Amino acid sequence: MQDRIALLSVELQEEKLRLIQIFFWISAAVFTGMMAIMFASLTIVYLLWESARLAALGGLTLLYGGALAAIVIAFRRYLARQPRPFDATLHELTADRACIRTEK
Repeated sequence: MQDRIALLSVELQEEKLRLIQIFFWISAAVFTGMMAIMFASLTIVYLLWESARLAALGGLTLLYGGALAAIVIAFRRYLARQPRPFDATLHELTADRACIRTEK
């Protein structure tokens, strides 16, 4: 039982580290992406202010909406490929349960 608890503890540490890393990367990507998008949008709208400001704003809105949809789909695929949390612990507990049942 002590080995199983130690394994669970290691897996908890790994999950915590993975979640912190994911949070850091997402935060950094969101911040830098938003800054780039904001300044690019301001530049485009400023350049087209006299001739086609509404078309520029509408086009940028469609572009950003499409990018958001692509990012959400890619992130869902990423999450689907991740291993289940505590998979090794669950596997070991299942093996232990099978071993105990066969000893009876």
